[in-house]
Parts: sequence; structure tokens; C-alpha cells
Amino acid sequence: MQETLIDQGLNLMLYGMGTVFVFLTILVFATVLMSRIVTRFSDDDVDLPTPQSAAISLDTTIPENHRRAIEKAIALYRQR
Repeated sequence: MQETLIDQGLNLMLYGMGTVFVFLTILVFATVLMSRIVTRFSDDDVDLPTPQSAAISLDTTIPENHRRAIEKAIALYRQR
């Protein structure tokens, strides 16, 4: 008996989903294995440098020409 188009589609879908499932399962196990290997051989006694606080400039002054341009843009916007 000949397979129908629906049977072929379902067959292809099951093979495809099975392939993806197997691939993702292998990927998860490989990732877990690599994570365990890295944590086993990693050096836990590494001294990490302490982060330095960044100097933040609090200069909030706006140049006069910028201030005038902003005021003019606001005035033009409000005229609409």
C-alpha cells in the first residue's frame, strides 16, 4: 500500500523532531560536562582586582549657545 501525503508529512515531522531532541539532549549533557571539567580544574585562589570607582564628572553646566538653541527649539515646538 502506498503512503499518503499526510503519512509522509507525519513521518518527516517525527524524524525531524526526534533529531532536534537528540541534538539538544547531547548539547545539554556536553555543556554540563564541560562546566564540571572547568570548575574542577579552575584555580579558586585567584585574587580578582577590586573594581575602582569611576570618577564621575558632575559638571551640569550647559554652554550658552546650546541653551539658546534648546530654548528656540522649545519655542518653535510650542508654536505648532
